[in-house]
Amino acid sequence: MLASSETPAEAPTDLKRLVEGYRLCAATEGKSPNTIAIVTSSVGYFHAFLDARGLPTNVEAIGPGEIRAFILHLQGKPCFSNHRFTHPQERGLSTHTVNCYLRSIRAFWGWLAAEGILDNNPFKRLKLPKPQNKVIPTFSLDQVVQLCSVIDLQTAEGYRDYAIVLTLLDTALRVSELTNIKMDDLWLDQGLLKVLGKGGKERLIPIGREMQRVLWRYVNRCRPRPLNENLDFLFITRDGGKMTKGRFQILMKKYGQKAGIRGVRCSPHTLRHSAAVAFLRNGGDVFSLQRLLGHSSLEMTRHYCELADVDVKKAHEIASPVDNLGLAASGRSRHRAK
Repeated sequence: MLASSETPAEAPTDLKRLVEGYRLCAATEGKSPNTIAIVTSSVGYFHAFLDARGLPTNVEAIGPGEIRAFILHLQGKPCFSNHRFTHPQERGLSTHTVNCYLRSIRAFWGWLAAEGILDNNPFKRLKLPKPQNKVIPTFSLDQVVQLCSVIDLQTAEGYRDYAIVLTLLDTALRVSELTNIKMDDLWLDQGLLKVLGKGGKERLIPIGREMQRVLWRYVNRCRPRPLNENLDFLFITRDGGKMTKGRFQILMKKYGQKAGIRGVRCSPHTLRHSAAVAFLRNGGDVFSLQRLLGHSSLEMTRHYCELADVDVKKAHEIASPVDNLGLAASGRSRHRAK
């Protein structure tokens, strides 16, 4: 029962109030700002949905029924319907987007249970809808060459962008990982980058000989002076500020339009996908790729094996078990039938 002086929004177990507690605890546990933002915004959207329909926003009163109603709402919601800058589209939210909302809210309920705020977790009685296994187009070799050809290598900014494109393609890094690399993380002599990935996990990423040459030229001839001594990121803007994820996403889109690339989204993440698939097609193994990508499980990496399967025929021509037995060309049995 609520005290007479309390409104439902002021209840200690109201979603809006508890999400601030999650934000604080998640930060002290070392969760990334991006993860915290995704969870809190998803819970905020869930709260707005419940409130608009007169459904309970007190976590003790929220059960599988309210969550299922939210799932149906997401599945029927037009894409970008609440976006500030993009007009709504006829297509609905992707199954991956719906799944991301629900997994984020489930993580929040997991925190409620871990904190002892709730005894019963309604998500234990729910089965989340699975996202479709969507094939993401990757850049072809010609498209990569086309993309690089429109970058002006005669300017410091252009060479920086060229170095970023090639680094992403050579390492399969997330663009957020790349923009956070500092000068001390670049070990050119050893051909390594030290990267801080998701969950605060560090990993060493090798770079190729050509990449070493490109990065040496960028650092020694094209990298501007940082705004201050503490801003020691590898990739910085012309004014000496930090190169951000959003800034490079805009640049990639611009270069893609200039190069006339069609049929594939021109983004840093497409470079990551393209790098992973190219690594496998060039003879790399899935276990090494898992380490490069920073995946916690091999299951996440197997998706790239499916994308690289177009070259299975070529690989089979080399590694065919029967072809390599050395059987007689005639194919006749050495034994006569009795």
